[in-house]
Amino acid sequence: MTDSSSDDRVLVRTEGALGRLTLNRPEAINALDLGMIEQLTAALEAWKTDTDVQIVLLDGTGDRGFCAGGDVRALHAQIVAGEPERTAEFFRAEYALNALIAEYPKTVVALADGITMGGGIGLAGHAAIRIVTERSKLAMPETRIGFTPDVGGTWLLGRAPGRFGEYFGLTGDAMSGADAIYLGFADHFVPSERLDALREALAYRADPTGPSEIVLLFDETPDPSELPADRVWVDEAFAADTVVGIIERLQAQGIPDAAATADLLEGLAPTGLTVTLDAVREARASAGLRAALEGEYRRVLWFVTEHPDLVEGIRAQLVDKDRNPHWQPATLAELDADAGAGAREYVPAVPLF
Repeated sequence: MTDSSSDDRVLVRTEGALGRLTLNRPEAINALDLGMIEQLTAALEAWKTDTDVQIVLLDGTGDRGFCAGGDVRALHAQIVAGEPERTAEFFRAEYALNALIAEYPKTVVALADGITMGGGIGLAGHAAIRIVTERSKLAMPETRIGFTPDVGGTWLLGRAPGRFGEYFGLTGDAMSGADAIYLGFADHFVPSERLDALREALAYRADPTGPSEIVLLFDETPDPSELPADRVWVDEAFAADTVVGIIERLQAQGIPDAAATADLLEGLAPTGLTVTLDAVREARASAGLRAALEGEYRRVLWFVTEHPDLVEGIRAQLVDKDRNPHWQPATLAELDADAGAGAREYVPAVPLF
């Protein structure tokens, strides 16, 4: 085994033919900061031409999760301090890493064990082989802080069956491992107790041209997802043109789960919901992941520079923790009709790619 990392927040080493990248910030459920993103990028770039590395494995330390997302507390501090350039630098580096993983010339295997949210989806969701376990809990929960899904999440959401992309994008609900496979966020289910054996097999037993065959030796069939049973009401309600229309259709369903979803949406940030609905539908029609990332980049920097809800949402949920955000505007009825278009058409000072 070799170790090439000088910063222990990401463990970079090789084991046999396997290049291992392990997020090592377990006290924060491996939340990403700019330094970690730069380490991951540097290792992947170096391994592109390293003939000793044939397969890359992404995983995380600790038993709570793979990656809880980006370091939103640091994001909050930067915005409040008036440092939009630093914030934009973080997102450019993160999205470039997401694209690098998706386009990588060698097979990337990701273990989305435990909590895998936001930025964690950006790492695991674009890998060639995406593995979940019975502990997996995947989500794009950005609307819960008045924000919008990014890291290529809209690309994945836009390709989920039916209107589940709109459902999970707007509600921020979590997916089980079985749900993630059904929705196209994951490929294989491996019990957590078998992950160490899988790592060893990938390092020393895998044919570099066919690591999927090794993974299949550990793959098991999870209990089926319950999502297909909800597809009729989800598809009907979330096909509406607007968030208001979605809520009205949910309320008309006469189904307890639909009514609860309507109540949830009515308590979330009107602007974040409207921008997210627009983003998922734009990504569904986009040419590829890079186009979706560009759409997300515009919207994210619009929130960073033009709108107060992101700072307010992080404050209420993670800083002061009063769980009482004051959204602007407070209701969908007060929201300008062109709110989604304003974020979509925002022109960042520095292009993404």
